[in-house]
Amino acid sequence: MGLFSWHPVFMALAFCLCMAEAILLFSPEHSLFFFCSRKARIGLHWVGQTLAILCAALGLGFIIASKTRSELPHLVSWHSWVGVLTLLATGGQALYGLCLLFPRAAGVSRVARLKLYHLTCGLVVYLMATVTVLLAMYSVWFQAQIKGGSWYLCLALPLYPALVIMHQISSSYLPRKKMEM
Repeated sequence: MGLFSWHPVFMALAFCLCMAEAILLFSPEHSLFFFCSRKARIGLHWVGQTLAILCAALGLGFIIASKTRSELPHLVSWHSWVGVLTLLATGGQALYGLCLLFPRAAGVSRVARLKLYHLTCGLVVYLMATVTVLLAMYSVWFQAQIKGGSWYLCLALPLYPALVIMHQISSSYLPRKKMEM
């Protein structure tokens, strides 16, 4: 398995598994940890998101090493540009999360409002990750690996968790938070 092959493995682990599961921790219908306290779920959310960032960093490292080794240009596709934006937005979300974890140290006075921003921006970041994954499926490499009906199945796979997460956030958390503010 070459260097390039590790890029999709680690990015899928980061965004399709770790990030999705870390977000779904707060869903009573879709979480295996629904019985845990909110504080425990926040800790698990941090673990999942930290693993997502570590896997994404490894995936980024593998693609940079692969492109450098084969002397191919970087950032030549929509997938790569949206991917870079997704990685930057993920880092920004982590900073938002740190501010929520330590609001006094960050000088945050309106924690409820920051939670709403973190939640909303988190949904945008997850949707950006979904778009990045979908764009990857149009790459020459992916289409050479997966053909026919399997390609359409792969295309549908990232959409289901995105719909579940969008529903979770929009129906259960945002209306309640809006009334509290």
